Amino acid sequence: MYNILDKVNSFKDIKTLDYEQLDMLSMDIRKFLIENISKTGGHLASNLGVVELTISLYRVFDLDIDKVIWDVSHQSYVHKILTGRKDKFPTLRQHQGLSGFLKKSESKYDFFEAGHSSTSISAGVGMARARDLKNEKFDVVSIIGDGALSGGMAFEALNDVGFRKSKMIIILNDNEMSISKNVGSISNILNDLRVNPKYNTIKHKVRSSIDKIPHIGKKISNSIVNVKSAVKQVVLPDMIFEDMGLHYFGPIDGHNIKHLDEILEDAKKLNEPVLIHVITKKGKGYKPAENNPDKFHGIGKFDVITGETLKKSTPTYSSAVGDALIDIAKEDEKVVAITAAMPKGTGLGEFSKKFENRFFDVGIAEQHATTMAAGMASEGLKPFFAVYSTFLQRAFDQILHDICLQKLPVVLGIDRAGIVGDDGETHQGVFDISYLTQIPNMTIVAPKKIGEVNKILRWAFNHNAPVAIRYPRGGDYDEINEIDDISVINDGKWEIIKEGKDIAIISNGRLLTKALEAWKILNEKGINASLINGLFIKPLDTHLLDELKENFNMIVTVEDNVLRGGFGESILSYLNKDHDKVKVLNLGFPDEFIEHGNIEILYEKYDLHGQGIASSIERALR
Repeated sequence: MYNILDKVNSFKDIKTLDYEQLDMLSMDIRKFLIENISKTGGHLASNLGVVELTISLYRVFDLDIDKVIWDVSHQSYVHKILTGRKDKFPTLRQHQGLSGFLKKSESKYDFFEAGHSSTSISAGVGMARARDLKNEKFDVVSIIGDGALSGGMAFEALNDVGFRKSKMIIILNDNEMSISKNVGSISNILNDLRVNPKYNTIKHKVRSSIDKIPHIGKKISNSIVNVKSAVKQVVLPDMIFEDMGLHYFGPIDGHNIKHLDEILEDAKKLNEPVLIHVITKKGKGYKPAENNPDKFHGIGKFDVITGETLKKSTPTYSSAVGDALIDIAKEDEKVVAITAAMPKGTGLGEFSKKFENRFFDVGIAEQHATTMAAGMASEGLKPFFAVYSTFLQRAFDQILHDICLQKLPVVLGIDRAGIVGDDGETHQGVFDISYLTQIPNMTIVAPKKIGEVNKILRWAFNHNAPVAIRYPRGGDYDEINEIDDISVINDGKWEIIKEGKDIAIISNGRLLTKALEAWKILNEKGINASLINGLFIKPLDTHLLDELKENFNMIVTVEDNVLRGGFGESILSYLNKDHDKVKVLNLGFPDEFIEHGNIEILYEKYDLHGQGIASSIERALR
């Protein structure tokens, strides 16, 4: 089926191929990726862009000795193909199948797990220093994208490695994209480097010319300690990498394997930190992905011929939030929107066009975005920061110190709250309730359906204190439509959906639909339950809780979060203050990282589907 790929089962097999065969292998890999990801979904554009780079890395370095670290690791599919997992690709991102990211349990060649950006240099520095302390001999290579370079952690690592001069190689994979188009000064600097590719050539020509001056050339050359600095200040005044203490190579064509081999071999010989600036094209070899790389960054199943996704488009919480924000911003000029490199993913694409001067994409910099929002709020603006739950974790200190300590009215739009499915452990949004409820002055709400988004967002902007609105990936379950939208939002008050007399079930957000299914199952079995929408996760509706403990023998909580520190534990803690005898059953995710897989499969695995919730309640009653 594939001319060369069928014969390649390991990175060791590519070391003997000639460059014509390697070009054919590159085409085979691209065809393989397109065909497989069209059936499973996954990160396509970024992987198409690193085919030649990965091949060259694994020809020059020996993975049985050396360490190669992929930042984020969503672009590690070629790595997986070349490390013995080619045959498992039909299971990519499927439950119990191949992960979409690096995973140590999959392969000894997955040296460092990652799902968030900007970590690879720090991890590489750590490995290099461990190597040196143990007197071992191996090379360390960290790959980082130009988008990930906008993250502060990457610069903390560069600052350190350039100062201590630890021997390692950093590959800057520059495709002018993170998920969406890159923004910021770093992006501008890299653009300067792309359009001035003659730096290394001129540097060597100048030194060579000086060396050739009769009698005195060598002496002059040796006395000019900073020849390259003199050249770079003329040619590239923004050459920050060498100013930071790294030996710079580039820009290099990231699709020329022969040239990459030569540069990597040269870099290996240097006993200092090296940064190789590689230019690649995101989506290379597949026109739909080349023309629309942000769409194909992470995509579901699609038609290979047309590039069109196969899943029918439905309303999502992200798009509803974006639409609501536009409506509110038309009425209130103080409303501003912030994203950390994800305008489209968080539904802010249209807002960015309609209110260009009130939209701020800060790059992959969640900490900066959070404190910037605090600064805006302190000056009377109404900032809305849209961010995935898993990425908001990175800004915990800023939420605590810079927003909540000062009780500033910042609204956090926590997208992808709860499990997200196929992206797995690094992306499941099942910790945000736990890490936010412990912070004073924080209010947390969760709409039970898309129709409530506009009303809740308006309430949040008028709350005059920090608010976090958590909502899931995708849209509503159809079953929730039999329940009306909430009519009035009162601070800290819950909503009684169904009246009963035996037990009380409290849930919120997406899992309220599953709780409704359980309510129906129990009702059919003669167990009469009340169903309550715990709209406010914090503060709790203690007035209603006091009523429930007097009228029911059991209170059940159902949440799309880990149980440790979650919504249910907050309720249990409140009830335990008075040593109440009412039985409390908390249902949610256990104290573990949740694997990847279809959301419905995961709900069933953890008994958070309708039947599972009902069965857990029945067991507790018995």
